[in-house]
Amino acid sequence: MEKQRRHLAIKQIIANRTINTQSELASTMRKEGFKTTQATLSRDMKELGIAWVYTPSGAKYMLNPEQEEERLTTLIGMEVENIEANETVVVVKTLPGRAQGVAEIIDHLRLPSVLGTLAGDNTVFILPRSIKKIGATIQALRDVLAKTKQR
Repeated sequence: MEKQRRHLAIKQIIANRTINTQSELASTMRKEGFKTTQATLSRDMKELGIAWVYTPSGAKYMLNPEQEEERLTTLIGMEVENIEANETVVVVKTLPGRAQGVAEIIDHLRLPSVLGTLAGDNTVFILPRSIKKIGATIQALRDVLAKTKQR
C-alpha cells in the first residue's frame, strides 16, 4: 500500500512540476511526507517508466505514456471486485481503500463514454456522458479488466 501511495505521489510530482534531478524529486517527496532512499526512488522511476527527456525548455523527467497506460490497466484488474449500474450511474466496487486509485485510473484512461468519477473508500460512481452510454461504459470497463486477466 505504501508503494502504491509513493508511486502515485511520484507520478503527480512529475506530471505537475519540472523535475530535473533525482535529488530534486527526493527533496519534493520529503516535503510531501515520504521518507525514501535514492535507490528506492531510482527503482520506482524505472517501474513507472519515467524517462529523462530533452525538451525545447531543457531536459527533465517525464512519464512514458505507453508504459503508464499498461501499468494502470494492470492495477485496475487487481483492485476491482464488481461493476453494476442502474438507469443513471455505473458503480464500481473495489478492494477497501482503493476506490480513489481506481477512479484516477478510470479518469486517466479517458474513456469517451465517461463524463467523470467520484470515489469513496471502496466505491466509485461513474457518471456516463449520457444515460444511453451506460452499456458502453460498462463494456469499456470490462474490456479493460479482460485485458489485465490476459497478461
